Amino acid sequence: MKSIKKLFLVLFFFTSYVSSAQTSIGDISSLPIDSKTNCYIRYYYFPNLEAYFENLELVYYYKVNGQWQKNENLPTNYGGYSLYNKVRVAITDFDGEEPYQFIIIHKKMYPYNSKGRFTNPTASVSSE
Repeated sequence: MKSIKKLFLVLFFFTSYVSSAQTSIGDISSLPIDSKTNCYIRYYYFPNLEAYFENLELVYYYKVNGQWQKNENLPTNYGGYSLYNKVRVAITDFDGEEPYQFIIIHKKMYPYNSKGRFTNPTASVSSE
């Protein structure tokens, strides 16, 4: 009887470990939700790079020769840019697949700034 209890206990811990390990990358429910728009905060926009970072797949979207590329790292010509010290703008009203379709709007709302400072650190496509 004790061995059966131990077996169930081991199976319980094993299944809970496996289920928690599967929710780390690629699970949209692990992303924060914006309380105003009720959208997941899936993307960040870097105005000084004109690039996006996706929190779900942990990849960057950036332009190379006029075409949008998706990669885990930024290209070498972006070298010297500190992603942690400069501004990133949370995209609060879009959680689809192509954030760069709103690049014209985001560039107008958050133009290049050599000091890297903005008054409002979130971007919204809708006009409120």
